[in-house]
Amino acid sequence: MTLKRLAPLLGVLLLVVTATGCKKLKARDQLNKGVTAFRGAQFQQAIEHFKQAVDLDPTLLNARLYLATAYYQLYVPGGESEDNIKIGKQAIAAYEDVLNHNPDADQQTSALGSIAQIYYNMKDFEKAKELQERLVKLDPNNPDPYGWIGQLDWSVCYPRTMKLRKELNIANPIDPKNPGILPPIPEKRRVELAEQNGPLVEDGIQALTKAVELRPNDATALSYLNLMYRQKAEIESDKAAREEDLNKADELTQKALAAMKQQQAAASAAVH
Repeated sequence: MTLKRLAPLLGVLLLVVTATGCKKLKARDQLNKGVTAFRGAQFQQAIEHFKQAVDLDPTLLNARLYLATAYYQLYVPGGESEDNIKIGKQAIAAYEDVLNHNPDADQQTSALGSIAQIYYNMKDFEKAKELQERLVKLDPNNPDPYGWIGQLDWSVCYPRTMKLRKELNIANPIDPKNPGILPPIPEKRRVELAEQNGPLVEDGIQALTKAVELRPNDATALSYLNLMYRQKAEIESDKAAREEDLNKADELTQKALAAMKQQQAAASAAVH
């Protein structure tokens, strides 16, 4: 093909490259405007800029991540209004869009963690746990997902236990001075509760124990491990095993309190 014949083709290619470059520049401009609005807490305005940035340059992953985060900022944790739930779902969809575009490890971890947090706030503990389990696979040495798994297991077990106790009118402690000591659940109902809660209790204790192994002074993980042992005591068939669980829970309570004091002292020292 002669240079003369190539000229029109080269001209078209040049126009395409120029147009593409122009779009990328406009996308960057929209991203920068979105970041400015985001930093000024003008999240709805930021969302519009980030949307335009993504439309102009679908490869601009930072715009997708900022878009998801802006939706997340608009979501009110625990709010049950239709509009708030819609925003939460938009945030989840936007974070899933980030995941679909093969982000780096840090961005993937951030997106998964944010989705899990939204599901937790929506009280969809099963989906939140699925996300935390994915995080465990990504980074088995990170204690946070293990702690969350234990907390989520407890969030399912405890309401079941208290609902049953209230139904049976045995929700009050035997001794007001020892609020952690409740009357045992009647055998038939205990068996039913054990079938429901048993696997979650075992899973929660295992996850929280791992969290504490990875971060020994984690006051939150220690506190939830204490609570999970109390749930274990609720479904024990043997009195001695029940007492052993409660003693273990008391021991963990003391460890959690000590860890909290240590954290407070460290925070105070850092300020001064």
